[in-house]
Amino acid sequence: MDGVQQHGAQGQVPSTLDRSFTKLLKVHREVLVGRMTNTECVLRNLQRKGYISNEEAELSQQQPTQAAKTRLHPSFLELNSPSLKLWFWKLLFYCCVIVRQILDLIQSKGEETADYFLNILYQANDIYTDLSQWLKEIQYEPSERVRAKSVVNTDTVCQYIQKIKQDLRQDTRFVTSYVRKEDILLEDTYTDTLMELINAVNETVGTVSHLEDLFSDTGTINKDAETVFVTGDAGVGKTILLQQLQNLWSKSELCADVKFFFKFRCRLFNSFKEEDKICLRDLLFKYNCYPDKDADEIFSYIRQHPATVLFTLDGYDEINLDSDLNDIPDVSSPFEPTHPITLLLNLLRGKLLKGSKKLLTARTGTNLPLRMVRKRVTLKGFSKEHLMGYLKKFFKTKADRNLVLTQLEANPHLCSLCTVPLFCWIIFKCYEHFQSSSSPQQLLDYVTLTDIYLLMLEVFLNRSTKVAMNKQSKSQNETFKAKKCALMRLGKLARRGIENNNFIFSQEEITAANISEEDLQLGFIKTAGHYDGCGNQSTYEFLHLTLQSFFTAFALVVDEEISARETIKFFAKCDNHMIGARVNSLLLHCLGYNSYQGKEPLDMNEHLQFTILFLCGLLSKAKRDFFKHLSSSRSVQRKRAALKSYLAERVEAHLKTLPKAPYQGFSRVQALPRFIWLLRYIFETQSEAVASLAARGIYADYIKLTFCNAFSADCSAIANVLRHRKKMIGLELDNNNINDYGVKELIPCFSKLAVVRLSVNMVTDDGAKVLAEELIKYKIIKYLGLYRNQITDVGAQYIAKIIEECSSLHTLKIGLNKLTSVGGKLLAQAIQKNKAFRDLGMWGNRIGDLGAVAFAETLRNHPSIQELSLAANGISTEGGKSLAAALRDNCSLETFWLTENQLNDDAALIFAESLMVNRNLLHLWLINNKITGAGVKPFLEVLTKNSTIKEICLNGNSISAEEAKTFENEKRLVL
Repeated sequence: MDGVQQHGAQGQVPSTLDRSFTKLLKVHREVLVGRMTNTECVLRNLQRKGYISNEEAELSQQQPTQAAKTRLHPSFLELNSPSLKLWFWKLLFYCCVIVRQILDLIQSKGEETADYFLNILYQANDIYTDLSQWLKEIQYEPSERVRAKSVVNTDTVCQYIQKIKQDLRQDTRFVTSYVRKEDILLEDTYTDTLMELINAVNETVGTVSHLEDLFSDTGTINKDAETVFVTGDAGVGKTILLQQLQNLWSKSELCADVKFFFKFRCRLFNSFKEEDKICLRDLLFKYNCYPDKDADEIFSYIRQHPATVLFTLDGYDEINLDSDLNDIPDVSSPFEPTHPITLLLNLLRGKLLKGSKKLLTARTGTNLPLRMVRKRVTLKGFSKEHLMGYLKKFFKTKADRNLVLTQLEANPHLCSLCTVPLFCWIIFKCYEHFQSSSSPQQLLDYVTLTDIYLLMLEVFLNRSTKVAMNKQSKSQNETFKAKKCALMRLGKLARRGIENNNFIFSQEEITAANISEEDLQLGFIKTAGHYDGCGNQSTYEFLHLTLQSFFTAFALVVDEEISARETIKFFAKCDNHMIGARVNSLLLHCLGYNSYQGKEPLDMNEHLQFTILFLCGLLSKAKRDFFKHLSSSRSVQRKRAALKSYLAERVEAHLKTLPKAPYQGFSRVQALPRFIWLLRYIFETQSEAVASLAARGIYADYIKLTFCNAFSADCSAIANVLRHRKKMIGLELDNNNINDYGVKELIPCFSKLAVVRLSVNMVTDDGAKVLAEELIKYKIIKYLGLYRNQITDVGAQYIAKIIEECSSLHTLKIGLNKLTSVGGKLLAQAIQKNKAFRDLGMWGNRIGDLGAVAFAETLRNHPSIQELSLAANGISTEGGKSLAAALRDNCSLETFWLTENQLNDDAALIFAESLMVNRNLLHLWLINNKITGAGVKPFLEVLTKNSTIKEICLNGNSISAEEAKTFENEKRLVL
């Protein structure tokens, strides 16, 4: 650095274009000798461009050890023996000598050689990282004479990194479509999805806006763990998220500190036999990307720099793990061969390559011990903004986009399905086909997910046979009849895989299933690749798990050799055993068989649940004509009747087993996530009779479905059953992914809902408008929960109307939205008119002093309000004084929250004066304000005269420990 300041007037560093490069090397000689650990790359490039001869290169390296020619081998840092350490320092000395000799040689060759030498350091920055900062300090820029001369990176590790990048760039550039020739660029289709950070108790604590943030410290659960655990439903975008991550890294646009990127699909680990054993080196190289040279040096570098390594592991839930995670033996040696699954789990635990980054994906409901989880992220699919962004990418013209939007708005359930990226792609692909074929057909009549998948098969089957689309009723029947044999072959293959939890098929399995090349060309099965790098036969898989589930259901319905009993047995599959291992007692009872006491039949994997979902859709009454050409009517009818009985009884049985608890005058039951699946099944049947029977089986008058991973389309399934209720019911859907589309889907059941809780669900002003329109129609709403959504002052207008016109509404939770003083005034004025209103939660908005003044007016003489939270609302002393003064005229308020505002001693004094009069308030929360010891003293006097109030909480204010001691005898003062 001293050398840098010797140049230029007043410490200014002149441009390298105006300086002598040979003099630069002389001035900074010691910096170069101390930091340049690789000489091979410099010498090879100088030779390649003719700046030095082969003989000169060899002479410059004449030292006792060959290792000094290249980078210092990282394994030397592990030496413990004093004699070996001495040898190491000798080697370091020889390396410095070589660098000095090379510098002498370069300086003797003149300015251009010195310039090109610096250009080598500049261009090969992956090798000479220790010199990058120095090059910035001297403001080096290559001159015109050397700028055009290429530099070849000869470093073994750097060449391997480039090979990984090249492979990833090639593998991730395109997104596979259902027709191979239509593969499209990832950058033309990838759209961000909603990603939420989840804490250790499943609460949402924020969002992930950028992929780089996946590896930040924000939202860390366990700082000692290394695995970022990403979960989400099938089709929500887990795999394509990893593909985008891999693609950006391969182009050096993400994770700059990551040098090695190893990607794996967890399905790989199921292909190993029980006796197979590999070591970490094999896993990285043999099953991912094999180095072209010197694998030992690269592996040694990786072991010494684990922080530069990132693993992505897709589909953890697909691993067939028979034993408990606690029974997996620890493996800490990178050279010890062990079973691949054991190797994987020890990587995740940090026993191997401790310090490396891991990103692991799995389906919703998959658990990973928190000791292994650094942070948890859940994918929620497309928000409204994301959906619009994807629409623009998919349809290039405004006319096409408007046409699609028109049809989507006419079918809210399609909008809801479009929040799942996979389903959105299928729907858009069908729209695209209709537009390109000039077909008058629209998607307005397609209601269920089964409808959409049938339409997708129809579109691509017609495309593969170049058949024009006709009217749906005729074309679909003809298309499927013509391809029945091919579809059944695919269905039987899919079924065998689903039953065995198998998603990868060998060439032998494809051949055994009589899958022809023509069948493969339909595009529903793709080549999975060669996992072992040894040229084995290709493996195959369905393009998506849901597609394999659909073909399984298709085979179960169409195959007449499968009886109704065998078909419905699929519902009772609990473990990874063959169908028929366990059969549900209710099902057998309704079919005339003895009962069987087994596990809950719906506690199963998602691929089974989707199979059942599609089975319900295919066996719906609406598909009766469709199957006339594919299977006997008698066979299908028997299966349909068995299914109807099963579903109705399962809803009743599920809720009967759950404990009830009293809640605000209701009998509340906490349903489990599998209850959502039951409702999905019923909706898919499109049967009024089944929905009505299911509604009768709901004995509780309040259903809690929090944290069930319900998304907007599930609201159609919920409303489909609840609309058949004869009595009012409470519905709690907090902490799901409902959004505005879901609110619209609940419209059919609002006439039955006395409680609507939609907190933490991405509801905006549009959703608030729907709530106002519907709830005001029936005026039975008692409790409305909208905490932590995205409602602004515009939405506050609609909520205010609900408060005013629904006299039965007594509780509103609307904290952590986007309300200002405008929205605050609207709500305050509405509550003033609702004389039955009891509880308002406004925590975490920004109503400020103007909003506080409005609520002060509401508090005066309000006959029923009992609890009010205006915490964290930017209220200062003036607003606080108004609220405090209003307490003198209020005889109903029992709990008042003003935590995290800016109230000072002046406001505290007014509160104290009001409490001399008010004898109804029980709890006053003034935590984290600006009250000092002087502001506490008036409260002390109040408590000697007011025996009603139970606590005044003043934690987190400006009260010293000494001052707090003077108040410690008054237990109702919480400091």
